[in-house]
Amino acid sequence: MSLFLDLAAVVLAATIGFSLVRTFRGPTQADRMMGIQLVGTGGIAAAILFAARAREPAMVDVALILALFAAFAAVAFVKSTTPDGAGDPEADDR
Repeated sequence: MSLFLDLAAVVLAATIGFSLVRTFRGPTQADRMMGIQLVGTGGIAAAILFAARAREPAMVDVALILALFAAFAAVAFVKSTTPDGAGDPEADDR
């Protein structure tokens, strides 16, 4: 089981590396945001791998908090890039 977790960590590190390349190179803001989302997902997976490897259940809570932050970041990005709040469910269009 330890070998499997180590191999998963190597693949995860490569994925995070490729997503950082996409984040820095762009070319659009959406590409950069998707790269950051992938880094966040990789961070969540790394926390879960660490929890399994070190038998530390508190790291699963850290992974859940990172997932929550990633969802908030995606919503904030969409709200900031839509013109005049188009499609915003919080807008008062009555």
